[in-house]
Amino acid sequence: MKTIVICSGGLDSVSLAHMVAQEQQLTRLVSFDYGQRHRKELNYASLCAQRLDVPLDIIDLRGIGAALTGSALTDDIDVPDGHYAEESMRVTVVPNRNAIMLAVAFGVAAAQGDQAVATAVHGGDHFIYPDCRPSFTQAFETMQKAALDGYADVSLYTPFVHRTKADIVTEGARHSTPFAQTWSCYKGGEKHCGRCGTCVERREAFHLANIADPTTYADPDYWIAAIARKDRG
Repeated sequence: MKTIVICSGGLDSVSLAHMVAQEQQLTRLVSFDYGQRHRKELNYASLCAQRLDVPLDIIDLRGIGAALTGSALTDDIDVPDGHYAEESMRVTVVPNRNAIMLAVAFGVAAAQGDQAVATAVHGGDHFIYPDCRPSFTQAFETMQKAALDGYADVSLYTPFVHRTKADIVTEGARHSTPFAQTWSCYKGGEKHCGRCGTCVERREAFHLANIADPTTYADPDYWIAAIARKDRG
């Protein structure tokens, strides 16, 4: 199946790109610049496209991102430290981000004659990101079938939507994903901070998958306390 992958440059989407490249027909990667403070992730999407020898479309959504105010990813608001399951992480929500990106990606797929759009949403996202939940992805695919009726038949491929981040690490390793060439940290510094939700989740996932984490973190042990705090509720 001719498939495009929405690729941020993060661990999840790069692992998905490698999986699709081996199991389906990967035609291109689509990335989005929405003014995110961790824009350096796009460099890793570019490396992935080069490695898999497919085109990369970086679509400029900065004007839209600027209008979606109130998120720590696009505004001058501190990115909180801690586990994703903490209530404080809701400040990292960019409203309708996935819905907007998916709508654009489906348009690209229809224009290019692709048969599927793949996105790496997963179970760990469900707590704070409503547009990563199965109910959303199912409804979105239904909407797109109606939007493209008679013009194109494009499916939504979400192999991780019911799976954990640790499962993604396992799949990524199975498909020879170079994890060191992925970027997760929302703070976008020189190295992964080790403290934000994405860093804690990344470090925890490698631990649960029992796979060596090649990432250099500014604070490599913070994740232990963050998980303990989350488990205490």
